[in-house]
Amino acid sequence: MTYKVFPLAIVAAYLLGSIPFGLLIAKAHGKDLRSIGSGNIGATNVSRALGRKWAYFCFALDVLKGLIPMLATLHLASTGPNQSQGERVVLLWLWLAVGCAAIMGHIFPIYVRFKGGKGVATSFGVALGLWPYFTVCALFALATWLIVVLTLRYVSLASILASVVFPLALILAIVLVPGWELGSLWPVVITAVAIPVMVIIRHRENIKRLIAGTESKILKS
Repeated sequence: MTYKVFPLAIVAAYLLGSIPFGLLIAKAHGKDLRSIGSGNIGATNVSRALGRKWAYFCFALDVLKGLIPMLATLHLASTGPNQSQGERVVLLWLWLAVGCAAIMGHIFPIYVRFKGGKGVATSFGVALGLWPYFTVCALFALATWLIVVLTLRYVSLASILASVVFPLALILAIVLVPGWELGSLWPVVITAVAIPVMVIIRHRENIKRLIAGTESKILKS
């Protein structure tokens, strides 16, 4: 029964992830976010269009797009003591698929012709929801993001570096934390690498501007 529910959960996660909150927030204020700044529909561009307050609101909503599906399917992915390692791996893959669907919905939203954001906030929500493996690592990534933003004031650079820290923190945790064995957690490791790669690819234009020294910084308060 558990396995049959996951396909519906994956579709629902994608549809939720596809909701373009940044675009809707800007539209409610009479603005077209795609014609402002970078044209991206994420929180950073909302900040350019409407200020930090609405950017924080957009970021929180985009985080929830990843967190809610993960929490909603938590009980489906729960493993019992009598399950084999193979069954635990399958359930873990299915749970990760729900999170990845939410992220892909944000990046390629069906409601706006598959032209979405860069996936940082929604990925963070997914990471928070996959307790404990991703959650702890996500907090390290968040700390990295905050340090870079507060010191260098580049949101794009902060997102890229946080994406790099995330899988490194997971690998370190698997080495150090008792009971975290690669034999059963390899799907988590693969996903922890794949998601940051996607995020970095989505930032390729930002990387070019960072190298050229033309990337925009956030303004000091």
